[in-house]
Amino acid sequence: MRKNLLVVFLFLVLMTSACGAKPTPEVVTPTQTETQATATTNPTATETLPTQVSATSTPETPIPTNAPDCTNSAAFVADVTVADNDIIPASTAFTKTWRIRNTGTCVWGTDYTLTHYSEERMLAPASVPLSVTFPDQTTDVSVDLIAPNTTGSHKGFFVIKNPAGLIMKIDNDSRLWVVIDVPAQVASGPTATQGAGNIPVTGNEDNSTNAACAYTTDEAKVTETITAINAYRAQNGLSAYAVNELLTKAATRHANDIACNKLFGHTGSDGSTPTTRVAASGYTSSSVTENVYGSYPPLTGQGAVDWWKNDKTDIRHNQNLLSTTYTEIGVAYSFFNNFGYYVLVFAAPK
Repeated sequence: MRKNLLVVFLFLVLMTSACGAKPTPEVVTPTQTETQATATTNPTATETLPTQVSATSTPETPIPTNAPDCTNSAAFVADVTVADNDIIPASTAFTKTWRIRNTGTCVWGTDYTLTHYSEERMLAPASVPLSVTFPDQTTDVSVDLIAPNTTGSHKGFFVIKNPAGLIMKIDNDSRLWVVIDVPAQVASGPTATQGAGNIPVTGNEDNSTNAACAYTTDEAKVTETITAINAYRAQNGLSAYAVNELLTKAATRHANDIACNKLFGHTGSDGSTPTTRVAASGYTSSSVTENVYGSYPPLTGQGAVDWWKNDKTDIRHNQNLLSTTYTEIGVAYSFFNNFGYYVLVFAAPK
């Protein structure tokens, strides 16, 4: 037994001597990649792996910190896209952009938002963040919208809210608005209607022969409109407008034109204006203006007058109804393709 132990002991001594005789190996410093690979394979409890940062990442724009007593206000500068009463086809996507100036002392950040306030939303998102804007700087605020699928005038009001959710003052109001006109679809084959007139439809895509537009008129609506206007004037202590045949001729020309050519405004398909149409009728005026309205379904004459009275987008509509500058009017109504159009011409003779 002792002999066996002695043999084992001598064997271990010889092995230890042999290992100690090997030369010390050269120390090789691993590369960064090798170090990370080793650390990943055999991490220790105290090791911290390096954080990988993408070469394309950029720091986010910091939201500015404002003084508690800073003020919020803005001024409208311009409509960058989609002016008031621009024509947008039904169900068409479009972007409305306003340019505004920071007239307060607060710095706007992404925690300031544009949100829908009233009237039609036109599928606007819940909110749109503003870009960082310092006092006296301007910024463009855009919102993606979709035009309604019904013809006529459509408007929506939007406001800017601060981080506390309070509405910011913009000029003497607090609203930014979008006002568009959705044109009626052109009938592919209009049929004749009793009492209808025919005028050419311009702007065919193939420049072929113009189709006939079968519009109709309605004297009852014209009479109702005149009655409603003069009743409104009487309520405000004003004398009634006199109805002039030549002004009625100018109004009728434009009402039929806008009905058949899908126009929403005061410029005719031939480039005419209220002033040139009145002059062409033979009326000699010292001043002329015009109210126009179209809708589907058509309004009554009283309804059209009420719309002009209450229109806050263009207060000149109501001012014309109550004007002391004009003394005579011409009123016309034209109906085509389920859409009713009113034209009201105001004038004063020389």
